[in-house]
This record gives sequence, structure tokens and C-alpha cells, in this order.
Amino acid sequence: MLENLKIGILGGGQLGAMLMRHAIDFGLSVSFMDNDAHAPCSRYTSSFFCGDPASFEAVLEFGKGLDVITIEKEAVNIAALRQLEKQGVKVFPSPDTIEVIQDKFTQKQFLLSHRVPVVPGEAIQGKNELYQYENKLPRCLKKRRDGYDGYGVMVLKTKEDIAAAFDAPCVVEELVEIKHEISVIVARNEQGGVACYDPVMMAFSEEKFILDYQIAPAQLDEEIVKEATALARKIAEALKLVGILAVEMFITKDGKLLVNELAPRPHNSGHHTIEASTTSQYEQLLRAILGLPLGATELHLPSLMLNILENDALNADRPGKLKGLLEIPGAHLHWYGKKGGRPGRKIGHVTVTGNTMENVMAKAETIRKILN
Repeated sequence: MLENLKIGILGGGQLGAMLMRHAIDFGLSVSFMDNDAHAPCSRYTSSFFCGDPASFEAVLEFGKGLDVITIEKEAVNIAALRQLEKQGVKVFPSPDTIEVIQDKFTQKQFLLSHRVPVVPGEAIQGKNELYQYENKLPRCLKKRRDGYDGYGVMVLKTKEDIAAAFDAPCVVEELVEIKHEISVIVARNEQGGVACYDPVMMAFSEEKFILDYQIAPAQLDEEIVKEATALARKIAEALKLVGILAVEMFITKDGKLLVNELAPRPHNSGHHTIEASTTSQYEQLLRAILGLPLGATELHLPSLMLNILENDALNADRPGKLKGLLEIPGAHLHWYGKKGGRPGRKIGHVTVTGNTMENVMAKAETIRKILN
């Protein structure tokens, strides 16, 4: 019975909190581990453990007695997860899958080995190696590990930018002419069943490389939708995924699809599925890792998901602004309850639904004016 299963989640941020909401629907017993004692999930459960998901000892101790472990962040200890598997704990996605995706260059090489089109890139160990590219700039520089929400990404436009570049193992990527950025969420279970959500269109902050907003459906030609969905399915099967995967892609100016990055967990680009889809990405993850039938992925309503970033204007009148937001029909607020403050940090999101995309876009613009 589901209520007898003990589920562990590595990471206790807002993704974990949204996952917990759906775990309650299934009557599941869920434990979380995060190295921040004040992480969002710590407020909602008595089974919260403060520990580092990247620590071998902490993960091993956390996993004792659990039936299934999953993740809401990639920075987890692979060796400990492999040890727990030997002890009979099911780990989804598998340690092999997580390991491939943790390192952006390993990820790129894996995709190439399966003939998946990617942005061309090369590995370097530190910024001194960047001077060999000084006549090939601009380039995009990404840390190979632990980058998220735009952290660990920068564009090198001139030779002078190299001095301030990351001095760590990185991938140096060619800059491609991008027409659109899209994401496809795909789920796969142990039986090999696969379910894809329709692509969403994403718009990023040019300054911080963090997702600003996304729209669903993506309003693309049907052929591109089919191609993007087929690519996501191909990658999930190549990884032997059990769980959920976000496949971020570029559509180039000449209409080609290139895979940018993968995330083997619930993802910002799937938040809209809570309000707008038959089965949310969070419920879908639980279905996949528990051996349940995958849920339907239809989109019921056009939607727009807008990230809420911490800023001075919002902090000056947070109650008033949130009240104004909540007066808008079809607006659903997700407030993450994060402690502390840092300008530009994601502190919530709002999903707007409506009968037409024009209606949704108009309401979202009103919300944007309220928040800023």
C-alpha cells in the first residue's frame, strides 16, 4: 500500500515543497534532507533532516530504512546512492542518470553519442585556457557542475572579459543564433512507459540568464512540436530514465533544434502543469517512481508562468503587491517562504490561466506592473 512506503527526497527547496503537496494526495510518507535548516520544506514536515545531499555519510544515513529516494536537485552524492541501491533502496532517477547530467560536458558527450543535436562546446580546466579562444569570441562559458538559475553561466564578449571568468572546469560553447528557447518535460517509468508534455516557450533575463516567464502552449509549428517531443522521448529512453526530465532546447534562426541542457527532476519550466494540465509534473514524478501508470499530459487552458524575483520595489510593499496580484482572475500564487534575502533570487511564481493566450498575456502584463 502507498501509505506504507517511505519516500526520501534529496533537497528541500520549493520544488520539494510542491512535490510534497502531491505526495499528500497519494497518502505518502515523505522525508527531506537539505543543508539549509530553514529550507522551504522544513516548514511543512516533521521528517526534515538537516544535512548535505552532496555528503556520502549524510546521504547514506538519510537513506537507511527508506523504500525509494528521488531528487529535487542534481548536487547529490552518487557513491552514497549506489551504496543505498545495493542495500535495497530504489533510487530514481538512477545514480548513472544523475551522474551523466551532473556534469554539463559529460551530458553533452552522452547526447552526442546518441546522435542528439547539441550546441557545440569544448571542455577546459580553468580560465587560463580561455586565452586560446580570444580570437573566437563571443562564446558562452558554463561551469561543468553545480550551476542553476543562471548561476554558473556567462557570456565572454571580448578578451577583457576573460579576467573575470570562472576559474573552474567549464564548457566553452559556441554562441548560436537563437530564435526561441523551449522546454519539454518528459516522464518514463520502470516499465518503459513514456509521457511527454507539450513544449513551452521560455523567455530569459538577458542579465541573469534566469527564466523570466514561459507560455504554454508554445505556439510553434506542429512539425517543430513533433520533433522536440520525439527528441525528449529519445533522450529519456537513452538514459533509461525512471522519473521526470526537463529537456531545454534552442530553436535556431534557421529552424534547427539543438538541445541545451537537461534536468533530471521537476523543473521551473513545468510549474504551469499544476494549474493547466491534467497531471502536474510533480504527480507525474511520483507515478513514475512508484510504478504507477503515467498520467495524461493534456493542457486544459493556455497559461503563462511568471517567476517572482526579489527586488526592492517588491520588498517595499510586499503585502499590498501580493494582494493586488491575487485580485486578478486566473492568477495562482506560489510563494516559496524562503528565509533571508538576496536581490534577484526566485522567491515565488505566479501561474496565469485564461481562455485565450491574448487574455493570459494581458493579465500577466498587469501582474508584472504590480510586482515591479
